[in-house]
Amino acid sequence: MGKRFDDLSKNNNENFNEKTDANSSASESSRPKEAYFEKKDDKGRIVLTEEMAPEVLGFAFSEKKKYIILTVIAILQISMNFNTSVYPNAVGAISEEWGVSEQAARVGQMGFLVLYAFGCELWAPWSEEYGRWPILQLSLFFVNIWSLMQALSPNYATMMVGRFLAGLSSAGGSVTLGLVADLWDADTQQYGVAYIVWSSVSGTTVGPIVGGFMESFAPWRWIFWVQLIFGGFTMALHFLIVPETRSTILLDREAKRRRKQAVKDGKPEPNIWGPNEVKESRISVKEIIVTFYRPFELFVREPIVLFCSMLSGFSDMLIFIFLESYGPVFGQWGFAAWATGLGFVPVWIGYFIGWASFIPFIRKDMAQRKIDRFSVPPERRLYWLLWTAPLEAIGLFGFAWTSLGPEYNVHWIAPMIFAAMIGIANYCIYMATFDYMVAAYGPYASSATGGNGFARDFLAGISAMFSTPFYNHFDTYTLEYPSTILACIATCLIAPIFLLYFKGPTVRQRSRFAQSLNDEFESTKVRAQVREEKAGGGAEHIEHA
Repeated sequence: MGKRFDDLSKNNNENFNEKTDANSSASESSRPKEAYFEKKDDKGRIVLTEEMAPEVLGFAFSEKKKYIILTVIAILQISMNFNTSVYPNAVGAISEEWGVSEQAARVGQMGFLVLYAFGCELWAPWSEEYGRWPILQLSLFFVNIWSLMQALSPNYATMMVGRFLAGLSSAGGSVTLGLVADLWDADTQQYGVAYIVWSSVSGTTVGPIVGGFMESFAPWRWIFWVQLIFGGFTMALHFLIVPETRSTILLDREAKRRRKQAVKDGKPEPNIWGPNEVKESRISVKEIIVTFYRPFELFVREPIVLFCSMLSGFSDMLIFIFLESYGPVFGQWGFAAWATGLGFVPVWIGYFIGWASFIPFIRKDMAQRKIDRFSVPPERRLYWLLWTAPLEAIGLFGFAWTSLGPEYNVHWIAPMIFAAMIGIANYCIYMATFDYMVAAYGPYASSATGGNGFARDFLAGISAMFSTPFYNHFDTYTLEYPSTILACIATCLIAPIFLLYFKGPTVRQRSRFAQSLNDEFESTKVRAQVREEKAGGGAEHIEHA
């Protein structure tokens, strides 16, 4: 996220010289706002900026169009996360088919998620330079190719290679959440972020729900054929409905249109160029390395990123541990695989409740920012998390000790109720920590939230290897003790949220990344004013000869 801030930082390093009237007798206030933002490269070419053509950007799309785009992206996100969470339903069959242990079969789950964590970061810089649309199409194409490879795999090794490559090919949240930033600015994007976060976490529950039925009633290869069918449908939907939204790509197109239109009208070709047209090279190896390295730098050096990412990552890991614990827990009541899959429906309902619970707070904060955008501190976005994050520990404690089974006269509905509480907390943790880092890190938000996504996928991946041994370790209370241990860890991870809410301003003052925002505030105010005035007033295209 924060891609527009990233663009500002890049422009400062690309030998662009801002046009000024320092020697002019006219006052600064008398100058056109467009001229204030007019920029030239070292060859004297005027570079089209967002403030000079706001009507062509994603911000100018109607709300209806934005949410149609977002709905397709939500389906895309569900599809990618479906691929991660449906695989455990094939573990037993893969083990039997090729004579490997079930632990060896789970390597496919671990490899997919771990490489998904790295893949998200690798796809991000390319989407910034070449646009969201082609990168998402390319990602979906490769994921579908590897899904076909898995469906037709003749042996265990081919299956593992297909899983690993599919994980690395998944663009995921680094691009989809960046697309949200193309449509709304940081002050108005919370509804869009909430929608995409819901789709992301929902994919982890849709997998076991659908996978349970396939495990019970279909040959195991259908688990991968369904991935391919879902992925192909999503790719076609994205191809037909979603336009390009990346601002630099849209500005390039607008600059070309203006030059072409001028020639068509018999006028001199205007000296105006798109931001990518004036670059000698679109993207360098050094830029890719910096983009890939920065999330890890922030993860290690910034307490805000570290604590938020660990809490969010651990919360996501729980869902994947549940993919293993659900079977033995609900098997006590005689649940078949399809019935166990339906046990994830309460978790899915919990995601809906978590999503709905954020809306009043988003509405209130957005109304306040309309009055004064800097009157709402970033820590405000953690307020609702103070109340919902403890639900994770409560839900785990409850799930643990309602896993005793029917011999203790415990009804199966009890652990499902606590699972729904965990779903509420999981959604709220992801939404609040992500939203907070977007507000706290401005131009570094993409890297900060990249660390969040990395932690979620990486921790979920390694959990695939230890979750089953973890739940088989204890001689007594085999199902109760592991969940209790997880609940204790969850309790400890909640503490930093309270620390950041009350001490966040002090923590940010000691951060060179967060403090770099101070110099951007006044420029951001003017930029927002220009964009609102021009978009609202239907301003004509500005052409500079």
